[in-house]
Amino acid sequence: MAKLDASTDIAGSSAPGSAHSSPAQPKFAALLIGSIGVVYGDIGTSPLYAFREAVVAAKTGGLEGREAVLGVLSLITWALLLTVTLKYVLIMLRADNNGEGGTFALMALAQRAAKRSAPLILTFGLAGASFFYGDAVITPAISVLSAIEGLKLVSSAFDDWIIPLSIIIIMGVFAVQSHGTARVAKFFGPITAVWFLAMAAGGLVHIADDPTIVSAFSPHHGVRLVASNGLLGLTILGLVFLAVTGAEALYADLGHFGRRPIQYAWLCFVFPSLLLNYYGQGALVLTHPETMENPFYRLYPDWALLPIVMLATVATVIASQAVITGAFSLTQQAVQLGLLPRLAVRHTSEEMAGQIYLPQVNWLLFVGVVFVIALFRTSSNLAAAYGVAVTADMMITSIIGFFILWRVWGWSIWATALIIVPLLLIEQVFFMANILKVFEGGWLPLLMAAILFTTMWTWVRGYRLLTQKIRREDTDLAWLARKLEAKPPIRVPGTAVFLSADVDNAPTCLMHNLKHNRVLHERNIILSIKTENVPRIPRHERIEVDKSDPLFTKVIARYGFMETPNVPKIFETCKRKDLNVEVSNASFFLSRRSLRIASNSEMPRWQQRLFLALARTAEDATVYFRIPMDRAVEVGTQVSV
Repeated sequence: MAKLDASTDIAGSSAPGSAHSSPAQPKFAALLIGSIGVVYGDIGTSPLYAFREAVVAAKTGGLEGREAVLGVLSLITWALLLTVTLKYVLIMLRADNNGEGGTFALMALAQRAAKRSAPLILTFGLAGASFFYGDAVITPAISVLSAIEGLKLVSSAFDDWIIPLSIIIIMGVFAVQSHGTARVAKFFGPITAVWFLAMAAGGLVHIADDPTIVSAFSPHHGVRLVASNGLLGLTILGLVFLAVTGAEALYADLGHFGRRPIQYAWLCFVFPSLLLNYYGQGALVLTHPETMENPFYRLYPDWALLPIVMLATVATVIASQAVITGAFSLTQQAVQLGLLPRLAVRHTSEEMAGQIYLPQVNWLLFVGVVFVIALFRTSSNLAAAYGVAVTADMMITSIIGFFILWRVWGWSIWATALIIVPLLLIEQVFFMANILKVFEGGWLPLLMAAILFTTMWTWVRGYRLLTQKIRREDTDLAWLARKLEAKPPIRVPGTAVFLSADVDNAPTCLMHNLKHNRVLHERNIILSIKTENVPRIPRHERIEVDKSDPLFTKVIARYGFMETPNVPKIFETCKRKDLNVEVSNASFFLSRRSLRIASNSEMPRWQQRLFLALARTAEDATVYFRIPMDRAVEVGTQVSV
């Protein structure tokens, strides 16, 4: 049996970006530098392994030399141009939900515009988020492994220390999450900028080894490699996609930095740095084929090798930090949108509401990352798994983006198809190329996504059935008020606040208070906390107070899916609406429902058990909504689902 507070909306706390904003808008330069660290930290570590994996696969399949190198570089170049520059930088960054981006922001925007397709869009949104969590597990593993593997070139004595050192670094990354990342984040941008400069310098020096490498910019090299090599060409294509992993962060971090800083950072700094490094690796391999096993680190002289390994390690930690923070934000949005039960949220900064820590998510990710490192042991072994997660996520973004261009921007369906369908076809080819390695590691993100999708879908379905059952038993508040006026109960001094999902229905806790205690407070407030499909609600639209009923005052508090509901702050705002409530003196009544398995449920037995298990993980409503513990009264009932 599990217990679940069903007196309020399924949504609870928020993701980054509360209603509290900084008093001064940061300068454009600061935003640009910050975006380099946070937005591009992930894609900035791809040169460590992307080119290497593709050319090694080509050599293993019997394809090497100039044809292989130019073909791989051509594919990388056009993947960066079409997938990152065209799709994300020029199109998706404009598809914002009131300034916010990310899977759930995109999903909520599309649902609002295409209501008939809302269930389909929800399914795609759940799938996209599920693959993102797979990315959040694989990114720290492959990034840290690829950086630490550079120590093998410093000394063979490090060979046996790669796995232990990687796990130690990962332990450190996850251990500091509870302290917040505000201070460390200040250095993300400058350090990552140094990393990109180092990559650009290393590549630029070696382009001179074979200047003809710039001919790889022509797409015909890539097309010929894929078209004339059958299955091997598809395999290489799948590995080439590693060069664009992290592109989804462009859209997810839109709300943190804004469109222009992200666009300028990519076009003027990040993209040129990446191209210089990849082309430098290509020229190096053409002139020195023996460097193919690790072309990135071979770009640098022996004296610079250890500093570059250290810088790469810091860069991969930053990339890992960015994806972990993204997982925290995505989880909070999922909770607010009703896709997951309430989870414990800890705010680690008084100034920045976006600095949050979710203990359960943090340690689940940690276990997953350590498991992946121990299972795959090398970044090469992880390459196939990484590609499947990212390509699937990008395909789903394109599908939801179709609804945005069509329904939100008002484009004709043909114009929308002309833009989105070619991009989607390219991503489908990338996905098919990665899925070829399903038995070599591609099964991992598919398995994780299936588990997470099933978990979120079970919660959505179970709570929907629970809500329907409760509402069938609800009592109309207006009818109750007439009955109480006709036969008044004993009135006691004080203020009672009853939390409810619907202010027009009498909460179960109110009915039980009347039934068992046979009293009514002098002042009674029905409070409902609603989550809207927008990131934030303006302060002046936050609270709605209805005093038309002499017995019950109705208060509706509206929040966006990236804001934090807080009951004491709600009643501070109510004072501006001529409703003065001292939280320290009020009594808060909440309904706590004990769930049991029903014999005639619409859900199969395994899904019922999963829903009850999820309900047990829900954080107590008094803690979640910041209700003073000594002022809370919980009334329990049993419900079968």
